[in-house]
Order: sequence, then C-alpha cells, then structure tokens
Amino acid sequence: MNMDQVMQTFIAESRELLEQMENALLVVAHDGPDAVNAIFRAAHTIKGSAGMFGLDAVVDFTHVAESVLDKVRDGAVAVDDALVALLLGCCDHIGHLVDAVEAGTLDGDETLAVAGAPLVAALQCYLDGEAAPARAAPTAMTVADVGSAGQWHISLRFGSDVLRNGMDPLSFIRYLGQMGTITGIATLADALPAADEFDPESCYLGFEIGFQSSVDKAAIDGVFDFVRDDCQIRILPPENRITEYLAWLDEVPDERERLGEMLVRCGSVTAHELEQALAVQAAGGAAGVPLGEILVGQGAVLPTVVEAALAKQRQAPEPKAAPAENRSIRVDADKLDRLINLVGELIIAGAGANLIARRTQIPELLECTSTLSGLVEEVRDSALQLRMVKIGATFNRFQRVVHDVSREIGKDIRLQVSGEDAELDKTVVEKIGDPLTHLVRNAMDHGIEPADVRLARGKPAQGTVALNAYHDSGSIVIEVSDDGGGLKRERILAKAIERGLVEPGRVLSDKEIFGLIFEPGFSTAEQVTNLSGRGVGMDVVKRNIVALRGSVEIASTEGQGTTVTVRLPLTLAIINGFQVGVGKSVFVIPMDMVEECVEFRDDQERDFIDLRGQPLPFVRLRERFELSGAPVRRQSIVVVRHGSRKAGLVVDSLLGEFQTVIKPLGKVFAGARFLSGSSILGNGDVALILDMAALLTGVESESHAAAA
Repeated sequence: MNMDQVMQTFIAESRELLEQMENALLVVAHDGPDAVNAIFRAAHTIKGSAGMFGLDAVVDFTHVAESVLDKVRDGAVAVDDALVALLLGCCDHIGHLVDAVEAGTLDGDETLAVAGAPLVAALQCYLDGEAAPARAAPTAMTVADVGSAGQWHISLRFGSDVLRNGMDPLSFIRYLGQMGTITGIATLADALPAADEFDPESCYLGFEIGFQSSVDKAAIDGVFDFVRDDCQIRILPPENRITEYLAWLDEVPDERERLGEMLVRCGSVTAHELEQALAVQAAGGAAGVPLGEILVGQGAVLPTVVEAALAKQRQAPEPKAAPAENRSIRVDADKLDRLINLVGELIIAGAGANLIARRTQIPELLECTSTLSGLVEEVRDSALQLRMVKIGATFNRFQRVVHDVSREIGKDIRLQVSGEDAELDKTVVEKIGDPLTHLVRNAMDHGIEPADVRLARGKPAQGTVALNAYHDSGSIVIEVSDDGGGLKRERILAKAIERGLVEPGRVLSDKEIFGLIFEPGFSTAEQVTNLSGRGVGMDVVKRNIVALRGSVEIASTEGQGTTVTVRLPLTLAIINGFQVGVGKSVFVIPMDMVEECVEFRDDQERDFIDLRGQPLPFVRLRERFELSGAPVRRQSIVVVRHGSRKAGLVVDSLLGEFQTVIKPLGKVFAGARFLSGSSILGNGDVALILDMAALLTGVESESHAAAA
C-alpha cells in the first residue's frame, strides 16, 4: 500500500468532512437533530481516520468535541449561538491540524497546541467540568472470557505482511478503544514459528477481543478499512443486539428485498461481509449455495437472524428495484488541465488540416476532415464538461462568512442562496471566490442597516443578503443583492466631482454614477471599519473580474437595496467563435453573443442604424483599432449582445463559425483595450478575441455622450 497516497486521501476527505461539518453547524438551528447527527458523523469519521494513522493530536482534540456533540445528541446540552460559534472555531482548528499533517509539522508545532487549549477548556465547560473520558486499558483474559453476554466479540487474524505494508496492528486496537470499552484481549500466538524460522518483519499474532460500545457493527467493521486486505475479521454481536435485529426484521414493512440487502439494513451484516459472501457464491465451487448458508458458514450472522429475514422476505409480494449505482472517481486537477491543453492543440491542428483539405478539394480528404472536426468537437465538449462544477459549493462557503461577519458587526443578517446548480469551469470558480467574498462583506457592512433603523423604515429587523446564479447567452451571471439602504446617488456624484473624476455639470446615468465606486480609492463611508471604508477593494474586485473576461454592474434604489451583477464566461479555455475580417486582420467574437448579421450601408455620418424600427448603435472596428487601408465596398454589421447591452460591429467580411482556443496575450499586451485574448488559426496566423464587455461599454458611453 502506498502510504503517501493513502495519507493524501485522508487529508482530502477530512477537508470535505470539515466543510460538511461547517455547513451543518450553520443550519443546525433550523434542521435540528439531522444537522447534529451530520456534525457528529463528520467529527467521528475524522477522529477514526486520524486514529488509524496515529495522529494523536487530531484524535485527542476531536474526541473532546465529539464528547460535547454526544451530549447534544442526547439532549443534555442545548444548541445556542455560543456553542455554534465554539464548534465552528473547533472546525477551523481541526482544519489547521490537517494542514499541519499535510505539511509534516504536526508533531513539532507547539503553536497548534497553544491555539487549541482555549477551545478545549471551553468544550470542557459543556462536559460539566469533567475531563474527557479516559481511554480504557484492556485487561488480559482467556478466549473463553471474551465471549461473555452483553458485549461484542471481535476475532482478528492479521496477515503476515501487515507490518511490511506499513500498518501497526496495535494502532487499530487502540482506536477501537476510543469507540467504547475494550473489556479484555486474548492474544493468540499459535501461528508463531520456531525461533530459527522467525521473521522479524512478519506478523504472527491474532487477537480475541471483548468490546462494549453503543456503536453498530458497521462502525466496528469500519475501524479496519485500511487493513482490510491484510487480516481476517469476525464480529459477533451481543445477545441484546440479536434481539434488536429480530425486532427490526419483524417491524419492517412488507417490501420484498434481497436477503443480503435486508441483513445489511438491519445491521447484522456489514457491506464488506456481504461482498465477500457474494464473491464466494459467484465462485464455481459454491455455485447454487444459498447466500444465507454462506453468511452463517463464515460466522458473519447467526442462523436465527437469517431465518427471520427469509420469513420476512417470503411475506413480501414483489421484488424491489435495485437502486442505481453511483460511480465516481477522483481525478487530479492538473491532469484535467493537461487534457484541455491537448484538446486545444488538437483543435488547432484540425483547423490546419481543414484548410489544406479545402485548398486541395479532394473529396475523400474533405469527408475525412469533416468527420474529424465533428469528433474533435465532441471530445472538446466532453473534456470541458469534466471541468464544469456547480457553483453551489462556492455559495455555501458564504454561510460561514455571513455568520461570522454578522456577529462581528452586531447585525442580524441571513444569507439566501438560489441557482446553486448553475455550472461553470473550475478555474473560474477558483478565481471568483475572493471578489464574491468582498462583495458579500461590503453588502453586510455598508448595505444592511442596523436593526433599529430597519424597524423605523418598516423593514424586518433581520437583513437579507442574496446570492443567485443563472446562465445567460453563454455566460454565467452571479447576482449579489441586499435589502439594505441602497447607494446614495447624489453623495457618490458629489464625491466624484470633489475628486475630479467627473466634470461639474456633466449629466450621467445611474449606471455610470454607480460605476464610479469601482474607481481606485473611491469611498463614501463616513467612518473606517475593520471590513471596509478605506476605498480599497472594489477596484480590485473589478480588476479581478475583468481579468476573467467578465464584467460587473451595479443597480441600486435608495432605501430598498443594491444588486451587483457579475457576468463571467463559462470557460476560459475553448469557445465557439465567430470570425470576422477587417482588412488583413481577423477578429473573433464569442458565438453566444452573436445575434445576427446585416448588410451595412454607410450613406450617412451617424453612429447608429435603424434595425427594424429600433436604433442600434455601432462601432467601426477599423477605426476602433486604427487599422490601415480603405474599407471594402460592401461591409456588414454583426449584431451582438452582452447582458442588457446591444450594439453592432462594422466589419469587412464574415468568415464564419470556428472552434477557438483561447491563448493569453502576455504581459506586453496586458494594457491593450477591447481585447481578451488571442487564438491561432489553421494557417498559423493569430486572431484577436474581442472583449465584448469593454467594447460595448465604450459604444454605450459614446452614444450617451453624443445624445447629451
């Protein structure tokens, strides 16, 4: 077994469990027992996995938190805001411990122990000042003593290679002691060879263990997951558990199930034991042997339980459909990135092959390249789909942000989330987290009023910050809104005039005025807080969003609230592009933004046309990019839409739709306006991808200026 790989799996799964634990803590007041059970399961699983690796610091701290959660489950401790805040702090500390495990500094980091001490002390207060239950020391006993009534009987036979595979048999027994009380252990040494045949790297011992605990058989079986292939395990339940199994089988509704599924559901057989029995049944030597006989023969279950399950099975009229299997695998993100890069190069190579085929006009070659293009397009879509993730995971992170910030600033604020199923590229998700965090914190600090002010204005005392996501024209739109006091239009305008950003007397639309808050250092806050008011942040938000080929807009109504709309591309790698020509230059427009193409007649000196009774502003790309040469006699207008903006682009020629691999422009062209990237054509030339958000904003501004 590759221990480094197993450890990485533990680290990844621990972080997922911590995220689940945090989400459950934030909704525990509404979900009640279900959320408490989810929190307990997450903490218990992390503790168990850490115990298998001998990570005592993680085990000891998590054990105290788990003890408090156990009291919460039993109703001995009530859940309030103070306990939720404490457990969230514990969740963070466990995360720091896991980070130390990954860095290899867990044992030597004294600062972690110092940071965890106040949390442990606070947890002990909920345990009535008593120390956490001590781990019970096992006592020596005989095999006959182990099988007494009222306790589990666990029979372990470790394989000879268990030590060579990096596993310590005693570590599993020690962890078992954290789930209950080991009443005794009988060590079996009957497999020990003669002294001259003894191999110090081999394991020859077995154990018969008496164990008292309230956990079920599946939990006990789960202790030995990491050593499953190097040992033989038999778990016999106490007499009272057998009574519970029989009672469950008697009370379960008359629904026809497979025997194995029924035994697993009642807890008398583990999923692993069922899997082993089915494997034996499928083998040639055991063909035709009933599953119940195999399970009894393996010692996994008592005959009385099997007989009760069979009797219940015969009472049911029809079989129950088996649930669909949910299969998934973990794939390293770097491998996906490598795949996308290779697909991009394949598209470029395919474009070159198509160009050669059109030049030669060989029918067989044209047919082959056409088939190849279709397959490449399917491969592209499938590869991009692998990197698409739901934005709900990102939205859920803000439950914690809203919880912590609302406590910090003394406001009662809730987070409302919708559109969690909207998907976008994982690279966009990774880079949008920080801008969204700033927008949410800003809405809470500046947008939501204090409770007394809200009540005086006829609003509920509790403020609301909402996150919403949806797809629109090949983009994903994320809205961050609040029901607070809204932006003060006149104050923003006065501040902009004071700073020289706007000339006095100039007429601006609401959108242009609200857009001024994205200027560097711009702030109308009357006082500086820990969260905002220094004028640093909103300009960074816009810069980060623009770097993702996105745009951001603000709409606000004073006294009612503010909505910030962020529009982002679904992917940063490959798009369907519409190519246009201006002189010898080729430009690419994202196909999802193209609405139609119309003939352009330049018969008047004006910057708009009449499109079916509606004025449509346009921009000449030749003039915008200062390209040399005279325009051709018959030009075209490509009508494009980006969000609520709509305009036309005057071009010389329409080249059609092509798959476009997006390449960055590089640092030399970082300041180039109206461009978001480049692409390599089939003939090796470079085509420039238009930044539609910036281009249409410029068209809109010029149109308003002309109107004024």
